[in-house]
Amino acid sequence: MRTRIKICGVKDIDTALTAAEAGADAVGLVFVESSPRYVDPEEAYEIMASLPPMVMAVGVFANHGLDAFSDIEERCPTPLTQLHGTEDEKLVRKCGPDVIKAIRFDPETFAREVARWDGLDEVSAILVDGSNPGSGVALDWGRLAEALEPLREGLRVPLILAGGLTAETVGEAIRAIGPWAVDVSSGVESSPGLKDPERIHAFCAAVREADRE
Repeated sequence: MRTRIKICGVKDIDTALTAAEAGADAVGLVFVESSPRYVDPEEAYEIMASLPPMVMAVGVFANHGLDAFSDIEERCPTPLTQLHGTEDEKLVRKCGPDVIKAIRFDPETFAREVARWDGLDEVSAILVDGSNPGSGVALDWGRLAEALEPLREGLRVPLILAGGLTAETVGEAIRAIGPWAVDVSSGVESSPGLKDPERIHAFCAAVREADRE
């Protein structure tokens, strides 16, 4: 099985097309106004409309209220919704279906959080953020692999890896975890919010190389 690729924090059509050309399966459109990767919903709609067939747009939210979420969804109705905050089950249900729920890797709470979101029909995938909070530096993927081992057999939804991934580190993460998909943002940037086409191509090539291995 090949590893899917999401390039997150795309802010313009050229970057979206670069990601698609490099082999990305999805691009993330960030609707969090405090983020350097924020994109206005109308501009995001134009980006989404530019994508070639079979490349998916994912709307990224964090702690939006239902009214704010619905307003953005009306202006840019992405096929998938990624919730990257501390949303509760009630809100996640209302934002569904086809929700990617992000959780941060904490060995103390990991099994409980995975079970919590795997049990919701509206959740289609769980994104595991393996970076140290605020640093963008990935954890030892072996720790995550150990925590996942007893959970894999009962998982209903696929896992997406994010956090501290670059072209240099993504192969190690894939070999250790065997995720359904990987998600990268700062790891393909030359500065916060500015995507680097060469790094996007290098990241996608590294994923394919890890798959071949």
